[in-house]
Amino acid sequence: MILSLFDWAIIVGYFVFCLVIGIWASKDSSKNTRSFFLAGRNMPWWLLGISMVATTFSTDTPNLVTDLVRREGVSGNWSWWAFLLTGMLTVFVYARLWHRSGVMTDIEFYELRYGGKPAAFLRGFRAVYLGLIFNVLVMGAVSLAAVKFGEIVLGVPGWFTLVVAGAITLAYSMLGGLKAVVITDFVQFTLAMIGSVWATIYILGLPEIGGVSNLIGRVEVMDKLSLFPNMSDPDVWVPVLLVPLAVQWWASYYPGAEPGGGGYIAQRMFSAKDETNAVGATLLFNLAHYAIRPWPWILIALSSLVIYPELSDLQTAFPNLPMDKLGHDVAYPAMLTLLPSGLLGLVSASLIAAFMSTISTQLNLGASYVVNDLYNRFIKPSASEKELVMIGRVFIVISIFLGGGLGLILTNAGQAFNLLLMIGAGTGLIYILRWFWWRVNAYAEIMAMLSSLIIAAYFNFGVVNLASWEKIAYGTFMTTIIWIITAFFTPPESKKTLINFVSTVNPGGPGWKRFSNEYSSSTWSVPKGILMMFMGSISVYAALFGIGLLIYGQTGTGIFLFLLSAMSALGIFRLWK
Repeated sequence: MILSLFDWAIIVGYFVFCLVIGIWASKDSSKNTRSFFLAGRNMPWWLLGISMVATTFSTDTPNLVTDLVRREGVSGNWSWWAFLLTGMLTVFVYARLWHRSGVMTDIEFYELRYGGKPAAFLRGFRAVYLGLIFNVLVMGAVSLAAVKFGEIVLGVPGWFTLVVAGAITLAYSMLGGLKAVVITDFVQFTLAMIGSVWATIYILGLPEIGGVSNLIGRVEVMDKLSLFPNMSDPDVWVPVLLVPLAVQWWASYYPGAEPGGGGYIAQRMFSAKDETNAVGATLLFNLAHYAIRPWPWILIALSSLVIYPELSDLQTAFPNLPMDKLGHDVAYPAMLTLLPSGLLGLVSASLIAAFMSTISTQLNLGASYVVNDLYNRFIKPSASEKELVMIGRVFIVISIFLGGGLGLILTNAGQAFNLLLMIGAGTGLIYILRWFWWRVNAYAEIMAMLSSLIIAAYFNFGVVNLASWEKIAYGTFMTTIIWIITAFFTPPESKKTLINFVSTVNPGGPGWKRFSNEYSSSTWSVPKGILMMFMGSISVYAALFGIGLLIYGQTGTGIFLFLLSAMSALGIFRLWK
């Protein structure tokens, strides 16, 4: 499919807009690291919330959803729907704590919570690990989707798409810092929603599909529609539903859904005007990410089962696509080639923008780790603010080349998703408990991190015949046992360090009982926060499934779920007051 001049004009117009924003924001961002990495700590909740959603949506996101739906049905999305629990815990418990900490990055938190050389080691190692290795892996997965999108939709070599979009992203990320990233995110999200909804309406109207009612009655689609897996078959519902809800949401460290909050979610919270704006941003993010956005992708994925029921059909339709890039995830960009001129340009621009949004956030976040938690902390503490901003810009250039190169090597969106889940399996619980239990120390976190990496490497590259969900479950159990034993058999943090943490963050609760009475005065808000977390999860899940059932034609049940969602939201509001 070759795009028309009108389609290309839309895409180029978005590129120009991004560059203009980068140039406009460059004056403020160059002042100091606070401006470059945190946008001056003056961002409103609605802009930060939309930015979180836009960052979580990359070119590979609809590809991943399509891959899950085609292989496992709609219920396969529980592998990421379960992370709503993590998100709601961040909203009602951790957003306040993170904002109170006053740190620039979530890695700087290590030397607030822990002390001495172990804390310094953790901060330095995590700066390299998250800022470089983990960050490059995320960008590689995103770049892979851009490669496939370019080859299938744009009709150009994948590397060319990567180079052009990457160069524009590099330019405005280096110039404008986080402020430019957040503003372009807002436009990206608007483009993405308009494009995905409009594209869905058009595709459902194709003669081959014949509307929603005809689609859900097709033989190819009927066994993929259920919102829950087959509960009579443990081989299906255990990995699809039980493991994500019982283990994965709190045990795995995944970008955008880190247990205890972290990564670019924490960065956005640090950028908020105040505590209230930090909480409001994360709440908006979870509502939009889980309830509002997925259904257009799901409907296009279901439609692809009619147009391209088998991988061989995709191969026949796109003979120039390399075999190592052929997978169910390419069905989404394949369906976009059916769009008319103009709409195709809009959707293409939105997906390129999605790629740029995620990459720009990862570039800025990774650079903040390397600059604040490695270079300024260990290499040159006396560096000026301008020098630190310059080092950040240099690292941005290095990391985008590494991430793009990895994207040319990876083959499948699900491959990267599972690898990210496995690498962080078992570390989640310590990221939650370190806020509420004084006995968690730096040695325990070091052991959690190292054991998780070793176990993940053994399960993925050793001679082990286990399914992905079994690797996550076993890895979580083994890592958790190791770090808990380590916590009890190593010295606790010094009283001075613990007192400083409590007086700064005021976490409260029985885990800090020996310090709370003397060094903090407010009541413990976590029990109410956990209650609101569950009510918030019910509200969002009910809205998500209510939309789905209305689409399926089950109007009565759909309306009931919307009423349940509204009642849960009202309950949260009353508790909040």
